[in-house]
Amino acid sequence: MTGVVRHRGDYRWDGVELLAYKEEPGTHFRQVTRQVLSPGSPDLFAELRYFEVAPGGHSTLERHEHGHFVLIGRGAGRCLVGAEIDAVKALDAVIVPPLAWHQFRADGTEPLGFFCVVASERDRPQLPSAADLEALCADPAVKAFIRL
Repeated sequence: MTGVVRHRGDYRWDGVELLAYKEEPGTHFRQVTRQVLSPGSPDLFAELRYFEVAPGGHSTLERHEHGHFVLIGRGAGRCLVGAEIDAVKALDAVIVPPLAWHQFRADGTEPLGFFCVVASERDRPQLPSAADLEALCADPAVKAFIRL
């Protein structure tokens, strides 16, 4: 894909397929879609993707060896990055460092949409083990936030 990717309204783009958020077995998420606006290629160092979490939905609790950058494009919600839980709204930027557990939630009445910039060449998501969950849940606020 090259040139302009035209926004056609309602957070959809011409020629961009609306995809299920994850296909991997064992992932735990609720009401999330993804669109790849700029797939990785030898000419580009990164992919640009748009995710949308429906009201009451959440992304998978996961981490990666790579870091990535998220820009909230629509709505409001909360996110977990590492051990920090923050409220987020349109045009807030979220930096997810390597190996930081992270999860996004749409807590309001409208979707939480966000753009994610990630390296074209990257590792697969890591899901929490029982020991990871035990460590995360040692913090009562994090335990109350995460959804599996």
